[in-house]
Amino acid sequence: MRKKKQVVQAVGLAFFSLLAGCATTNNASDPLEGWNKGVQSFNDDFDQYAMKPVAKGYNWILPQFVDEGVSNFFSNLNDISVTINDLLQFKLAQTGMDGSRFLLNSTAGLGGLIDVASMIDLPKHHEDFDQTLGVWGVPAGPYLVLPLLGPSSPRGVSGLVGDAALNPATYVGFGAFPGMSNGVEAAISSGMYVVNAIDKRADNLATEKVVSEAASVDRYEFIKNAYFQRRNFLVNDGNLPEGDGDPLDNPEDGSLAPLDPHPR
Repeated sequence: MRKKKQVVQAVGLAFFSLLAGCATTNNASDPLEGWNKGVQSFNDDFDQYAMKPVAKGYNWILPQFVDEGVSNFFSNLNDISVTINDLLQFKLAQTGMDGSRFLLNSTAGLGGLIDVASMIDLPKHHEDFDQTLGVWGVPAGPYLVLPLLGPSSPRGVSGLVGDAALNPATYVGFGAFPGMSNGVEAAISSGMYVVNAIDKRADNLATEKVVSEAASVDRYEFIKNAYFQRRNFLVNDGNLPEGDGDPLDNPEDGSLAPLDPHPR
């Protein structure tokens, strides 16, 4: 056990040493630019040769109603995190709405496969722990691109940890089902995250061309600016001074659909 802990610490030290080495830059507003561009290139290659082909196959194999059911299922699980973050942000009315969404879709919606709540005007909201930290006044920090996960920030990393703690899928591998082995539970938990990622990537295939054309001049700067504009939009619930938004923002939730495969 001690040896395993030492290995983990060594890997962590090597990672942060690499991050510090790549962070050397003359750009004070983007101190991690060297690291970020290298990781973005890796992420783009991984998406091009792995995620995108899998997402296309996913769309080809699954009928539309099954695809929608999978998306609804994960959206319903996400409503647990949304409801808790509503409460942490003191949005009490929205807490009640999103809690009701989860209960209604989990029961009448057959475990979340059908979005019954939207049919009766209980709209989907988008709240996460990164937004909660932003509402509490925690600064985002410098731009940071994460391997596989994409655009983020130091605050965004903390938000990912918080959101993982609020996701029921995280606990499937920790004895959630007494009659099931830990290995099987871990496989189910990991599988849920993988399917969710593929489902999101498949949903964004149609809008991918928009960001590719918009970012044709400087893809790195476009994605960085779009990321911070989107997070600022969400933290402030869309109440931004005129000119602070992004023309690609979704008018309903501020999300940039083409960037959703790498949400934070």
